[in-house]
Amino acid sequence: MQTETTYNYKVVRQFTLITILWGIVGMTVGVLIAAQLLWPALNFDIPWLTYSRLRPLHTNAVIFAFGGSALIGTSFYVVQRTCQTRLFGGWLPGFVFWGWTLVIVLAAITLPLGLTSSKEYAELEWPIDLLITVVWVAYAIVFFGTIMKRKVKHIYVANWFYGAFILTIAVLHIFNNIEWPISLTKSYSVYPGAIDAMVQWWYGHNAVGFFLTAGFLGMMYYFIPKQAGRPVYSYRLSVVHFWALISTYMWAGPHHLHYTALPDWAQSLGMVFSLILLAPSWGGMINGIMTLSGAWHKLRTDPIIRFLIVSLSFYGMSTFEGPMMSVKTVNALSHYTDWTIGHVHSGALGWVALVTIGSTYALLPWLYGRKSMYSTRLIEVHFWIATIGIVLYIASMWIAGVMQGLMWRAVNPDGTLTYTFMESIKQTYPFYAVRLLGGVLFLAGMFVMAYNAWMTVRGAEPVEDRVPATA
Repeated sequence: MQTETTYNYKVVRQFTLITILWGIVGMTVGVLIAAQLLWPALNFDIPWLTYSRLRPLHTNAVIFAFGGSALIGTSFYVVQRTCQTRLFGGWLPGFVFWGWTLVIVLAAITLPLGLTSSKEYAELEWPIDLLITVVWVAYAIVFFGTIMKRKVKHIYVANWFYGAFILTIAVLHIFNNIEWPISLTKSYSVYPGAIDAMVQWWYGHNAVGFFLTAGFLGMMYYFIPKQAGRPVYSYRLSVVHFWALISTYMWAGPHHLHYTALPDWAQSLGMVFSLILLAPSWGGMINGIMTLSGAWHKLRTDPIIRFLIVSLSFYGMSTFEGPMMSVKTVNALSHYTDWTIGHVHSGALGWVALVTIGSTYALLPWLYGRKSMYSTRLIEVHFWIATIGIVLYIASMWIAGVMQGLMWRAVNPDGTLTYTFMESIKQTYPFYAVRLLGGVLFLAGMFVMAYNAWMTVRGAEPVEDRVPATA
């Protein structure tokens, strides 16, 4: 007689709760460095509080601590539910949680101390890189092992996106971090010059493409249909979306290196593939939004759905803006300006953070046996605070960036520059204040979420759902 087993929700709960914590930590650092651009004295002449050291701490915290914890936690939930089987690996899921947490703590220690490889989004030094590799391999074993022992024949499309994210990030991490260690805390890349830049942005842009896009699309393809109570609008389109996205994203990285020493053909190749990416990206956005067909009224009554659908709107906007900025004539204006900062945060806050927040609000009651979150009204408040914060942030950076680009390229009749660099900084100063306000609002929303989450889980009995005995 076949006995029932239970899903492993303990590790999902751990990742879900720590996602909120890391979100607050990472965004607090972001608000601090935004304030330092207005008031440089806020570093208090302490080396480990300088902008140059806190900025990589901010990016690593929001991408890998906040985003990474959300991705691992939701993928562990989704793969169990869609495969109708307990997570593979016994103690391995717990090892993934504690190993990933250790990586984040080590990053929080070493980056402010100035221990860095200086490669964007890959600043951690080689001993931590090795630990990341071990933890990531364990994560892959758990995820793909669960799929291998699934009780249903079909592999749901969300798992395809999660799987592509896991495999591709592994390849990117290994090859971008091949380095010569010269001590326990210092190493140098094995790649020379322009090749190192090319490999770095092959990694950097595909960290955006597979960590911050493919992984979160896996989240979207599960939580929007689940929360809406509707099947995904077009399953065929979701499969086309998957294959089109993963086959083209890998080639777009050179658009970060326009007007550099990179060969011109490589720059142009990156631009072309960036423009091609618009089609699958918008296909996925449309598929997610149209899943609400027949249930549009839920946008009025369900703030969780609002988080998820608005996140897709920002995804569509960011994936239009990115290809546009990859066009060389546009890039000539936007490169090195705050327009790029606006673009990054329309994706990071508007897409990644909002879909994570919406999914977390949906997931917490399921994990703790509650009918809903403690306060729907607080979710409403969070939504509007966050949305207003995002709009203030990205609009100020768009305006500042275009202004900077125009000022930097303005020349007098005799060929001399019309404006000095410091004049452009002076004109940008008011926009830094607006950006800071936007960041403060978004961070305030995270504290609202933390309170709502605490009140939801306090005194609740953790849920361990039973897996069906038969397929």
